[in-house]
This record gives sequence, structure tokens and C-alpha cells, in this order.
Amino acid sequence: MAKQSAGLLMYRRRNHHLEVFLVHPGGPFWAKKDLGAWSLPKGEYTAGEDPLQAALREFKEETGFVADGPFLELGTAKQAGGKLVTAWAFEGDRDPIDLRSNLFQLEWPPHSGRLTEFPEVDRGAWFAIPEAQQRILKSQDIFLDALTRKLSTRSATP
Repeated sequence: MAKQSAGLLMYRRRNHHLEVFLVHPGGPFWAKKDLGAWSLPKGEYTAGEDPLQAALREFKEETGFVADGPFLELGTAKQAGGKLVTAWAFEGDRDPIDLRSNLFQLEWPPHSGRLTEFPEVDRGAWFAIPEAQQRILKSQDIFLDALTRKLSTRSATP
């Protein structure tokens, strides 16, 4: 069975434009990658675990922020490695400077025998949808489309 992840896409409206909050993965493998490397805060969950609860947990672990609903379901996307990511969106406004991520250990440099700690997320930022489409992992672009569609449908409803 494919691994499963759940995540949250925080959005806000600024100057009549929709913006989303994306995070950049920490660690040496991602240090010099930018376009196509950003993601919504997300993480794996186990069978039997509620995906939305996992998304809430992962959002807090990766950003230090608490997510407040209501939540809009954005669907599920299959990433290049086969992992299935289910996402929800919520309206919020946090300052990226306040982001605090959990840490992970990695042998670095490779084959050195030395474990080094890195933040799971090294930074977060707000992006208008056109820029977010350039920065987000291509397999997660579907969530930007779903959010835009759902919000335009909501605003068109009397």
C-alpha cells in the first residue's frame, strides 16, 4: 500500500488577491533548490489515523502554528514517488518570521558517521497563486487549482 500524507494549505486575501502559505523543506538535499521544491505543510499518517487530525498535527510540527477551521477539502494527489497526499485549506494569516519547525537527524556529510540536526522546514512564505504554481512541487499544484476553484464558487454563490 502506498504511503499516505495529510496536509494543510493556509490561505489569505491580500489587496484583492489570493495568497497561499508554502514551506521549503529543510536539510542539505533541498538547500539550493527553490522553484518546484516548496510544499504545503504535511506529513505521513498511519492506517486508522484520521487524516485531518494528522494534517493538523503536521502543520503544528512543521510551522509551530495552530490551524483554525473551518477546513475545505482539496482532494488527494499522487506524488512522483507514489505517496498519496490528502489536503485541506483554511483561512489564516501568520507571519513567516514566527515559523518554528521540528528537527530531524541525518548523517551529514554522507558516510561521515556524524549525525546532524536539520529543521524539517527551513522557511515559509506567502505567495500569490501564479508564483505559488512555480514554487510548489508539481504533484501538489492540484491543490492550488482546487482551492482557487472552491473559493471562486463560494464567492459566486449568493
